[in-house]
Amino acid sequence: MRVAIFGAGGVGGYLGARMADAGTADVHLVARGSHLDALRKDGLRLRSGLGDVKVSIPATDDPGEIGPVDVVVFTVKATETEGAAEQLAPLLTEDTPVVSFQNGVDNEERIAKVIGTGHVLGGAAYIFSTIAEPGLIHHTGGPARFIFGEMDGRKTARATRFHSALRDAGVDAEISEDIEVLMWRKFVFICAQAGMSTAARLPAGDLREDPEAWRMYRAVVDEVCAVAVAEGIAIGDGTADQTMGFARDLDAGAYSSLHFDLNTVSRWNSRRSTGTLSRSRAATRYPFRPTKRSTPCYHRGRQGIR
Repeated sequence: MRVAIFGAGGVGGYLGARMADAGTADVHLVARGSHLDALRKDGLRLRSGLGDVKVSIPATDDPGEIGPVDVVVFTVKATETEGAAEQLAPLLTEDTPVVSFQNGVDNEERIAKVIGTGHVLGGAAYIFSTIAEPGLIHHTGGPARFIFGEMDGRKTARATRFHSALRDAGVDAEISEDIEVLMWRKFVFICAQAGMSTAARLPAGDLREDPEAWRMYRAVVDEVCAVAVAEGIAIGDGTADQTMGFARDLDAGAYSSLHFDLNTVSRWNSRRSTGTLSRSRAATRYPFRPTKRSTPCYHRGRQGIR
């Protein structure tokens, strides 16, 4: 199986390293800048509590050099979705699936507008990982679990083949027959964890210990759940409690990729996460709620970075 990782960052780099190291796929990386230079020179390195890896994998910034593949793993920042989707054509056959493991709930629709709905699968990645330095992916936490599926719920041969390549590489992977609901459930968590860790500049452990911050965290969770219901998504009555339970079990030092972006002066990605929520609220006429309660914990967090 030929697999192109389009966006060899924290998520894509992790999956590429696992499959290449296990030999379950012929992996090709699409990257850019100093990260691409390091990949070409020294290979891809993965640092993880589940096992470190160093592999030599072909890397390029030109998908045309790779040609048609069996699967595209699409893991660019949400702000770059349309531009990256416009570069996918050289990688696609008539049936090539493009599996998006991006944060958010509207990336699949945006990709489909460029390449067609028949190519697009949705996915949810439960992992904290990032580019620690050019050529090095650091898996810092999270279960490293990956769930994906056809947007219409069918269990197809192409999804099964990709699932086998992941599982045979030791990756905790699952095919979902209701991926949109799963993506919204993850979105509930992302909005709370990314929003609060970034606004307050505090990791999960400090957020839990600060009563005001933890109440605000729950308020965000409740609000995103309410927006999902207003959108007609059957996320289930227990989603809010399950999300808070997951947050309580996070490593105390866990932040979010959004917090990482803020501190590395990377491209700001909140417009495609909380921005999506704002657009959904407007479309469903769900009322906006004041968030002034976040101010005290924000100032306490700022004190630690002066």
